[in-house]
Amino acid sequence: MGTLTYDSKVTASIDDRILAHLQVVILAKLRRGEPFAFTWKENANGLGRTTIWIHNAISLTFQYYGGKTPQLNSRWIQALVRSSNSVGGLEIVPEPPAAPLPAAEPAL
Repeated sequence: MGTLTYDSKVTASIDDRILAHLQVVILAKLRRGEPFAFTWKENANGLGRTTIWIHNAISLTFQYYGGKTPQLNSRWIQALVRSSNSVGGLEIVPEPPAAPLPAAEPAL
């Protein structure tokens, strides 16, 4: 379980795999100078939620519990990007199946 800390005041515990995908999306938007809202549920029961306004002038820390970088699913990143561009802002959406790997070329 990793941690996302925003402005040294707001902390969210998020699974390392989810956090790695969020990091890709969030940092890409910040590099482009696109502030946005990010909303997450506070617990597995769906009770309580938090929304923050993410802007590149406010500190943001991604801290991972595990030492290995999770394998990224490009389809999930695309789904999260679509969510981040919506009126409601970025929300964690379910992970879609990963794109199939290209078939290996036959040996000659």
